[in-house]
Amino acid sequence: MVTETKKEKKAAKREKANQIAKLQEEEEPFFNKHSIFGIKLNTDGYGISYEKGIYKSPRRTTVFQFEFNEKKHPKEEKLSSGDFIQFSQLIYGKVNNFYQFKLGIGQQRLIGSKANKNGISVSGIGAGGFTLGLLKPYFYETVTSTQPRVATGRKTFEQVVKDNDLISNSAGFFYGWGEVKVAPGLHLKTALRFDYGRYSHVIGAIEAGVNLEYYFTDIKQLAYEDPDRDPTLPRDITYVEPKNLFFGAYISVLFGKRK
Repeated sequence: MVTETKKEKKAAKREKANQIAKLQEEEEPFFNKHSIFGIKLNTDGYGISYEKGIYKSPRRTTVFQFEFNEKKHPKEEKLSSGDFIQFSQLIYGKVNNFYQFKLGIGQQRLIGSKANKNGISVSGIGAGGFTLGLLKPYFYETVTSTQPRVATGRKTFEQVVKDNDLISNSAGFFYGWGEVKVAPGLHLKTALRFDYGRYSHVIGAIEAGVNLEYYFTDIKQLAYEDPDRDPTLPRDITYVEPKNLFFGAYISVLFGKRK
C-alpha cells in the first residue's frame, strides 16, 4: 500500500512536470508568480536577497527585489595580535561598517528557454530603486599609551587618534548600533540568470551581473594617520577614498518556487 502511494506521487509529479514543459514549449501562460531567495557575493562584500515575481507573459516578468548587503573597503585588512594565532576581527583604520537595504523593481525577460527538463534557461534582468545605507561606527577597545597600560574604554578611530590612545582589539559587531547614521541613495543593476532547475516550478539558478549605486552623501569607511607627521603637531587622520558612487560585479545563488 505504501509503495503504491509513493509510486502514484512520483507519477503525478512527473505528469505535472510534463504538462508544464509542454505549455512552456507552446509559450502559453502557466505561472502567476515566483518567490526567490538568494545568497550574494559582491566584488566588495556579500549579502542576501529576496525577490517576488509577477508573470505578465511566459517571457516577461515584473520583479520586486529586496536586498541586505555589507560593503567592504578594498584596502581594509584584518589584523591579529600576540605571538600565537588570534581570532581577532580588528581592522586598523576602519571608521564605519557600511550596510545597505535595497528595494527595487524591474523586469525579467526570457532569452532562451530549456530545450528539455535537464536544460538551462537564460533570462536578462534589469532593475533599480532606492537604497538605504547604514553607517555603523566601528569601535576599538583602547588602552593608554603610557606605562602602565590602563584600559580607556571603547572608542572610534577618530577618538583614538585625538586622545593619543593605543588600540588593543575590536569592540565587536554588536557595539555601535546606537550611533548609526543613514545614507539614502539609488541603485541600478543588470544581470543574466541561468536557471538549471530540473522542474519548471522549482527554481535553482545562478545570477551574474553588475551594480551601480549612488548615495547623496560621501561614504567614509577607512582612514589612516600620516606616519611622517610632525610629532609636535596634534595627531590627525585622513579618510581613504570617501565617495558616493560605487560600481561592482556580483554573483548569486538562487533558489525558490513558481506558482
